[in-house]
Amino acid sequence: MAVLAYSPGKREINQYFSIRNAKLISLVVVLLLLLFHTASRYYGGGDSCEWLLSRGRFLGENVWQPYGCMMHKYKSTEARNCLAEKRVAFVGDSRIRQLFYSFTKIIDPERREDGNKVRVAWVYYCPHCIFTHGLQETTAKPDVVILGAASWSIKLHRGSSETLQQYKVNLTAIAVYLERLAEDGEVYWVLQEPVNEGVLSENRKMITNQQLDLYNEAAVDVINSSKRNGRSRIKLLAASRQAALETISQSDDGLHVPESTRDVGAMVLMNSLCNKILRPIDGSCCQTIPPLNFLQKLAVFLFLGSALILLALHVFGINRHRRPVPPDVESLEEKKPVTAAVPFSPKAPFHALCRMGVIMGYFYLCDRADMFMKEQKFYTHSTFFIPLVYIFVLGVFYSENSKETKLLNREQTDEWKGWMQLVILIYHISGASAFIPVYMHVRVLVAAYLFQTGYGHFSFFWLKGDFGLYRVCQVLFRLNFLVLVLCVVMDRPYQFYYFVPLVTFWFVIIYATLALWPQILQKRANSSGVWHLGVLMKLLGLLLFICFFAFSQGIFESIFSMWPISKLFELHGSIHEWWFRWKLDRFAVIHGMVFAFIYLVLQKRQVLSEGKGEILLPGKISNLLLLFSVISFITYSIWASSCKTKTECNEMHPYISVVQILSFILIRNIPGYARSVYSSFFAWFGKISLELFICQYHIWLAADTKGILVLIPGNPSLNIMVSTFIFVCVAHEISLITNDLAQVVIPKDSVALLKRLGATGIFSLVVLLLSRSGQPSPGA
Repeated sequence: MAVLAYSPGKREINQYFSIRNAKLISLVVVLLLLLFHTASRYYGGGDSCEWLLSRGRFLGENVWQPYGCMMHKYKSTEARNCLAEKRVAFVGDSRIRQLFYSFTKIIDPERREDGNKVRVAWVYYCPHCIFTHGLQETTAKPDVVILGAASWSIKLHRGSSETLQQYKVNLTAIAVYLERLAEDGEVYWVLQEPVNEGVLSENRKMITNQQLDLYNEAAVDVINSSKRNGRSRIKLLAASRQAALETISQSDDGLHVPESTRDVGAMVLMNSLCNKILRPIDGSCCQTIPPLNFLQKLAVFLFLGSALILLALHVFGINRHRRPVPPDVESLEEKKPVTAAVPFSPKAPFHALCRMGVIMGYFYLCDRADMFMKEQKFYTHSTFFIPLVYIFVLGVFYSENSKETKLLNREQTDEWKGWMQLVILIYHISGASAFIPVYMHVRVLVAAYLFQTGYGHFSFFWLKGDFGLYRVCQVLFRLNFLVLVLCVVMDRPYQFYYFVPLVTFWFVIIYATLALWPQILQKRANSSGVWHLGVLMKLLGLLLFICFFAFSQGIFESIFSMWPISKLFELHGSIHEWWFRWKLDRFAVIHGMVFAFIYLVLQKRQVLSEGKGEILLPGKISNLLLLFSVISFITYSIWASSCKTKTECNEMHPYISVVQILSFILIRNIPGYARSVYSSFFAWFGKISLELFICQYHIWLAADTKGILVLIPGNPSLNIMVSTFIFVCVAHEISLITNDLAQVVIPKDSVALLKRLGATGIFSLVVLLLSRSGQPSPGA
């Protein structure tokens, strides 16, 4: 009934709101956001460094989020590398001493908090240096000075107004010298944190928040006026004060802030000092835009050149343009080539490249340029499970009757990929990888994608027998086009987008397994059962191949470390990430191939009942299989909840993930009524699942998935709605662009295709040789 009531409304809505209109709206929204963020930077002032030092909030216990940027959590080795050539001085009262202890704990976690004058390599604390000329311009002049004072002046003089005036005079006197220090180094003035007046001891009762605010105002006024002809080089550290406003109630003595708050101030300082030096990907505060490299400039030239050519073709009246609309836009399985009644016009490829160029510009602005804000992830159960419930309610609401009722029909596999992709997106943006039970269930979803890869490609080769080069190139192009463009535009290695190398590798393996002699197809196997044995022997050989490499890490790494294929599989100069990803789901593809073989054989022998409303198998067998499936789901969830570490669980994952996948398939397909319906909502997303998975890296998440893109600051709910809307529209458009270019780039004529492959190979080899010659030698 819900479907019937919904259908007329859906038709009426679709008259006014289509995916084309949605994309136009998203384009307008992006332009408005660009204007807003540009104006806010230009007129509002400030940059990510000022945001880091001045504003922020707690996402959760001890997790500090600076306004508009991401803060890297520095390790000891990173801090030492950053500060190796710097002398850092802390000057001030006991509060500054505490900040000093937290700062040195980042560099040396084992150091104890004791003594008034402490040195950790080049970082030292000197309470009165600034007043006793300990920081005079000598050969030992510090590179960084962190200072602050007020509380003890208030205490010693009982908060008198004369002391405040003298404080201003003294600070004005040293501000000129601090400005000179800041010309060659960095100087930070730490604003005073509040106190918890209720627990202050009697001899500290005069240190009130009102007094501290007066001293902070005086410090800000003096520092801002210390350089009359420009902006003061002295930086104000107010983030620790803002953090203390929320945590001072936890203070033991009411004066000194809790250790967690001191750690926030220390980590803010470390990010301010080191982000521009070490450039951590998850530390966007204080980072400048890197210059474009050669390949990025080449991409800009290509996209601009395409725009000029398109303009010229338009001016000269070559206006015919037709886009082939594919019957299905999907990711992991083969797309049927479109038979065009009207040939492509010369404008078609240039039009597609122009659209791609605009989209890549948006990618760059989101995740490389300092245009939009970024925030850290923080996992809570509500941020994962509430959106999960919401999308599944939507999925059920958009239920429709299937055109087919076969097991794993096209609509059902699209639905399967769709809801899995949406779960994975929620998993990534909520930071749910920190929660091991969710992590393990998502690992099963990734294995299910690879299972579908094995199932889909085996079914195609078994039924169609098309091992031609055209089909292979079509699949490889559709899988890799977006990723290869992103590798150039975003300056990332191919292995960074790990899922595409994984499915590409397994497609090649499936093709090689089935295409090598003897090529066994269903038509040939129907004539003799011996051919079925031949297929099983091929699958057994593939299984032995997988097992051999799984237990021979050294051989595996030596093969994939050889040039030039190492360029496809190395990440940060190591093959380890590829080894981890490959090993984790090493059996998923062959599980899909074996399942496809068994299913197609049973289907051919008419063992299965796949009519509308019919139970797939005889009643008792179906009931037993359904009971087994439900029990396996419950058992797996209990096991995943009991896992202590990801490493421990990942060891078992390759062997047990198939049980969950098969259980889902049986529950979804044994009842006839379940096969007869599908969710058009999930199926729509399933058709662009690969584009969604890749695009999320840069235009939904941020900092290469380490953070979250912030288009609308200050309103997380509205921000996620707007960014999601744009993200989905972009993914859908890229899917269409890929389809457009695939028809042009991959010709059906074998001779033309071989020529293009040869030219592509030569170009790729030249690029690889240039990149190799540009690298420093190991001994350099």
